Amino acid sequence: MQSILNLHDRTFSAIQALLGPWLLTTAARFSFTSVTLLFFWTSGKTKVGDSIFSPSFGSYAQIFPKKLESLGYDESLMSGLDTLIVLLGTYAEFLLPALIALGLFTRLASVGMIGFIGMMSIVDVYGHNADATTTGAMFDRLPYGLIMDQRLLWVFLLLVLVIKGGGPISLDYILTKFRK
Repeated sequence: MQSILNLHDRTFSAIQALLGPWLLTTAARFSFTSVTLLFFWTSGKTKVGDSIFSPSFGSYAQIFPKKLESLGYDESLMSGLDTLIVLLGTYAEFLLPALIALGLFTRLASVGMIGFIGMMSIVDVYGHNADATTTGAMFDRLPYGLIMDQRLLWVFLLLVLVIKGGGPISLDYILTKFRK
């Protein structure tokens, strides 16, 4: 039994030594990007109005649904702070996933995305009244909850990037090498 455990340890230590420096970070960035980049960019495009400095009507409806409804769907009654929040959220949907894809400011972009996903989830649950099926629950044996299940996996990938960084196949790594 001891020899089997030794073989196991040596084998997986060798695999870790070979793949460890680059596989986890690259796989986390690739997985997050392949699953979410176009999702967030498509969502961001629905929030852009006539220019990148002008939010669309739909942006207020997506981010402040109850407030917009209480104002009779008159977006001109939204405050300047509301507009700023909408614009920053829109820019974040484009910029943060792109930075993660490129591996540029990976840790900071990942922290930003975790916050963005948290706020997005709060708006979905309380602003759009997501039902229990959409929300899901941890340990409910059903992997279909778009908020709890899907976003938990997104945040896990982002946590890997916060802790480990963009890895050696990233612009962070390249820029660090040139800086030295």
